Amino acid sequence: MSSPEAAGPALHVPVLLDRVTELLAPAVSAPGAVLVDCTLGLAGHSLALLGAHPGLRLIGLDRDPDARAEAAARITAAGHAERATLVPAVFDELPDVLAELGVDEVQGVLFDLGVSSLQLDRPTRGFSYSTDAPLDMRMDPSGPRTAADVVNTYSRGELTRVLKVYGEERFAGRIAAAIERERAREPFTGTARLAELVRSSIPAATRRTGGHPAKRTFQALRIEVNDELGVLSRALPAAIDALAIGGRLVVISFHSLEDRIVKQTLAAEATDRTPPGMPVPMPEHAPVLKLVTRGGEAPGDAELAVNPRAASARVRAAERLRRAA
Repeated sequence: MSSPEAAGPALHVPVLLDRVTELLAPAVSAPGAVLVDCTLGLAGHSLALLGAHPGLRLIGLDRDPDARAEAAARITAAGHAERATLVPAVFDELPDVLAELGVDEVQGVLFDLGVSSLQLDRPTRGFSYSTDAPLDMRMDPSGPRTAADVVNTYSRGELTRVLKVYGEERFAGRIAAAIERERAREPFTGTARLAELVRSSIPAATRRTGGHPAKRTFQALRIEVNDELGVLSRALPAAIDALAIGGRLVVISFHSLEDRIVKQTLAAEATDRTPPGMPVPMPEHAPVLKLVTRGGEAPGDAELAVNPRAASARVRAAERLRRAA
């Protein structure tokens, strides 16, 4: 049974907080260092870093006005307001944000991807399948496209693609066909009806394992509505470009699609590109990044006991070695 929406501040347990703080510390400890939190959310990681490094300046990006307001209140209450600048922006707008603020380079960049605690814990946002709410899923409530728009207007083929690619849903075709049939009878407006349709579209034997049957469908719709993978693919190179020498990029991802993009982007910049056949490595083709983590690091058992939502989280980090040629 779902609990009602909380009236007070949203519960927020930052994922991999100690590890993220440890990974960023060498880059952001000097006075005047700048950290860009590209997914500010409720500012859990940023608050810890501001508290640990008195000379740190924070630039926090978030497209969600509710998240920015809550983050601002928390940062102010902690006494860090003068060192924080919060910007209403999607993180692929990072170059424009830094240019507007007159910041040439930064010492740290953090991405904590996926849906925030605030969005999950407020059913009216439509991200959760556990209670009935408008079928929305926009991280920016002023965005042009809702999950209802996707469900009610995409062709069966387009829906199948979205569910299969973004949700890695084995039964994408069956679910898309059922949506097409049912929306002709009545358009979808709420999360409960869609979740029940997905449940009934999946074979009973499959429903017994792997969590809620609608989990993958809701993930896929959220990614499509917010163009999450496209934004990430554009934002990572921009974040690397913004780093000063010795600066660090830390990324927390929550599903394989995000993590694959992060892994491939960091690996490409950590590779020597000296042309084959050259007798020695060429400095202009040397790696731009050094990988700091060994693969995607997962939370430990102690953290999972406190915060089960962290189970799928993986963190990767890299340090800037040189300017690109």
